[in-house]
Amino acid sequence: MTRRIVTLTLNPAVDLATVAPRIVPTHKIRTRGEEVDPGGGGINVARVIHALGGDALAVLAEGGATGRFLTELLEEAGVPFRAVPIRGRTRVSFAVREAATGQEYRFVPEGPTLTEADWRAAVETALAEPGEFLVLSGSLPPGVPATAYAEIARRAAAAGRRVALDSSGPALAAALAPGGAPGLDLIKPSLGELEALIGRAPADPAAEAAALVRAGAARMVAVTLGAEGALLASRDGVLRRPALPGRVRSAVGAGDAFLGGLVFALAGGAAPALALDWALAAGAAAVGGVGTARLTRADVLARLPAGSELSEC
Repeated sequence: MTRRIVTLTLNPAVDLATVAPRIVPTHKIRTRGEEVDPGGGGINVARVIHALGGDALAVLAEGGATGRFLTELLEEAGVPFRAVPIRGRTRVSFAVREAATGQEYRFVPEGPTLTEADWRAAVETALAEPGEFLVLSGSLPPGVPATAYAEIARRAAAAGRRVALDSSGPALAAALAPGGAPGLDLIKPSLGELEALIGRAPADPAAEAAALVRAGAARMVAVTLGAEGALLASRDGVLRRPALPGRVRSAVGAGDAFLGGLVFALAGGAAPALALDWALAAGAAAVGGVGTARLTRADVLARLPAGSELSEC
């Protein structure tokens, strides 16, 4: 098995980001500095891994003129991909940063409805591609059952693949339910997603993450804590790191960048502590830029502790 990383995005998006002086109702609002990116959880993860110098393949469901535009953006970025056509149109997401306050407003459509033939074709494509890791990331579009990620993860793990899952709500709950997706290597909930998963505000997120590991939900549980940093639980214990200093310009895709850095490092043979450093550096690089999950390897290396280079990457 190679160290290739395959990602699956069933609900991708064309991400548009722009800046407005102030957002007010009913008025025509002039914007500036438009940025367009290929988006969606798995696509963002693949873009980050590609930027870091890793071997990533993005498998995605795409449809309509917006889907063709998204694949053109991936081609421009040089990110390897396999696009599986669907009957609906790929969604367009929109983020506006208000210059007067620095607040960011995000508008995210639910996406097209996929037929069973649509989403299963994308799944079979992803499972047929060789790779050490399979990353399942992003929301499930209408028409895809909440149990889909659990089914995919079971099949991938049974084939000896390492599986990382980054989702929320019923899709995450179904994967972690008894018999859902045994063999998950990694899950990455945010603090809010962890709260929704356990049904209450966690008094101690580290303890909750460690409990998930002990219960066999996943071999590793990474929890992003926003301005408080992140933690990574494994059988060896819980590692916690503060957020890295730096300007925050956009949070769009920050969690995906974190996951991309984490999986990139783990696939390169890094121990959990080093992988967490890479994840935090990638997340910090992403929020310091404009657009969705935009970074360079130099951006990330500049934020890593001394001696954190990966020997194989």
